[in-house]
Amino acid sequence: MSAPVLLERLAEGVATLTLNRPDKRNALNTELVVALKEALDRTATDASVRVVTLAGAGKDFCAGADLAELELVTEMGREESQRDARSLGELFRKMRAHPRPIVALVHGRALAGGCGLATACDLVLARDDAELGYPEVHLGFVPALVMTLLRRKIGEGRAFEMVALGRRYGAKAARELGMVNSVFPSFTYATDVERYVRDIASRPPGAVRLTKALLYELDGLDVQAGLERAAEVNAEARMSEECREGVRRFLEKS
Repeated sequence: MSAPVLLERLAEGVATLTLNRPDKRNALNTELVVALKEALDRTATDASVRVVTLAGAGKDFCAGADLAELELVTEMGREESQRDARSLGELFRKMRAHPRPIVALVHGRALAGGCGLATACDLVLARDDAELGYPEVHLGFVPALVMTLLRRKIGEGRAFEMVALGRRYGAKAARELGMVNSVFPSFTYATDVERYVRDIASRPPGAVRLTKALLYELDGLDVQAGLERAAEVNAEARMSEECREGVRRFLEKS
């Protein structure tokens, strides 16, 4: 039986996690979610990893939750259903707390929980034929966990419209909404993604780690507390050997 998530460490500090249920369009089930958490833990403690990419095997990135499993869990009652939902929430929390940038590589469909998985990533690179959206409302369901992240990424009005109407968006439309960072043509997608990811991996990892951590930490702070925390991060960055070396290189060139 194939592993539900494949972990591959590539050159130049890039680790790729691949959702590996192509026959189910990489639908999220308990086994896959657990495997993805474990893979995130491994890459979080690997000093050689500078960037993590998240991709899907087969024709789609991820078509959402495994509805057959979801139905079984629902039939077990509210407590079991909440436990299952909290497990997915813990996955999203791990992604936000991960010390490295996580980049979603979206091709084909990224719908419902699959779109949520992409939204939970720090950056989203989409192939021009990708389709993203939250169609749960058509099933009488609510993408509740994802909305915690979605409203931060695209704003309340757009998030409500997207979830309440359950529309699907092409890659370019999703980029205009703020769901996607960059859209690349299908025939150059692999090359464009490799260049983009290696560019991030080339940045000083300590500075990138602090940037990600501060960005999400500011969510829960008012302006005064945010500025105070930013001052602390500023000082920490200045004292790092990365920064000292970077300043030395700049001064030598000028």
